Amino acid sequence: MNVPANLKYTKDHEWIKVEGNTAYIGITDFAQNELGDIVFVEIDTEGESLEKEATFGTIEAVKTVSDMFMPISGEVLEINPKLEDSPEIVNQDPYGDGWMVKISISNSAELSELMSADEYKAQIEE
Repeated sequence: MNVPANLKYTKDHEWIKVEGNTAYIGITDFAQNELGDIVFVEIDTEGESLEKEATFGTIEAVKTVSDMFMPISGEVLEINPKLEDSPEIVNQDPYGDGWMVKISISNSAELSELMSADEYKAQIEE
């Protein structure tokens, strides 16, 4: 299972990559593997300020639909445009081209509440 050390993780299997005052959010390799073939991603929160753990979109696989949650509070600046025509990119590259949203961070202190790669690995191996 791929769990990059430079990211932070949530109990709900989202990852966040911080770059200054902005961050990219997506779902983990574990999550995409559990979901199976992803057929649709719906995110209509661009321009909205959302609190930590608020739903920012849904992801639909062949067998199920799951909500995606904000790891920290922030404003959704951009939705990955590749997801509309190629949702399967999340299965192929969850930490790269398969990112979901780019946000402006509202409360960077919330980052300390997220899991490190080692902590996340321990959770998914239980």
